Amino acid sequence: MLLEDLNVILKVAQFRNITAAAESLDTSTATASAAIKRVERKLGIELFIRTTRHLRLSVAGEKYIPNCEQALQLLNLAQQNIKDDLDIIDGELRISVPSDLGRNLILPWLDEFMDIHTGVSVKLHISDSNIDFYRDPVDIALRYGTPNDANLYGFKICNVPRVICATTEYLEKNGLPEHPNDLNTHNGLLYQLHDIIHDVWEFSHKEKPIKVKMLSNRASNDAELVRRWCVNGKGIATKSSLDMSYDLLNKRVVPILSEFVPKPTELWLICPSRQSITPAVRLLREHIKLKCSDVFNQLNSKGILTKTDIKKL
Repeated sequence: MLLEDLNVILKVAQFRNITAAAESLDTSTATASAAIKRVERKLGIELFIRTTRHLRLSVAGEKYIPNCEQALQLLNLAQQNIKDDLDIIDGELRISVPSDLGRNLILPWLDEFMDIHTGVSVKLHISDSNIDFYRDPVDIALRYGTPNDANLYGFKICNVPRVICATTEYLEKNGLPEHPNDLNTHNGLLYQLHDIIHDVWEFSHKEKPIKVKMLSNRASNDAELVRRWCVNGKGIATKSSLDMSYDLLNKRVVPILSEFVPKPTELWLICPSRQSITPAVRLLREHIKLKCSDVFNQLNSKGILTKTDIKKL
């Protein structure tokens, strides 16, 4: 009996749906169905009761699935312990990353990581949306913002200062704002997530909060598109300093309102379980930490971030 087949059985039991289980395992429905038939044929029992619309566990399946799950956990743990003892860094990393950060920074960082650890392979999922580890075919995720699901395991990579920026051409044409309240005469380039448009920008100045509601003719649920609009001179954006680092360092955009601090964010590596925290995941976490620190130091050397910003990281 193949371990891959047993993994299919557990996913189908979890989702009560063969298609959803197949998508979660990044395989086809036909392959998942064939795996179920092989296991049932080997056991000589039906694990699932199928109708045209529904699928549920049989009485035998209700007894078998918990034992199967426990056995696979023990096998995976034993395999991981051996790799830990031998310092083996290998396996497939199915990782989800934000659109802008993923395409422009994480992608080359992953290439470097894989050049060092040649036994590692990667499947990259690009999305700004929250990850459902039970439905999406990913094992780990990089996300901005503090995780709020107590059932997940999170590792903070760093604090991430935000920057307010625009092109010099846009500012020459529309004027340079000297206070956040001046932004209400400018075009904000807005980010939209879960149908919520983030049009209220928050700042602090001498420990006092400031909120500004932005006017805009452009909004997108893709953070990279917001960055592109900014670089193309379509307005002013508030963005992660990581996302804008290349453009800031190469003076494609310039930071503004430096005396007013935009609300910062955080970067986290999130895992659904302890079993998903492999040696490769731990090394990738440290690799990303170092690369982020390098970017922040470059921004500091150019005066884009201050030493105070760096100390908070």
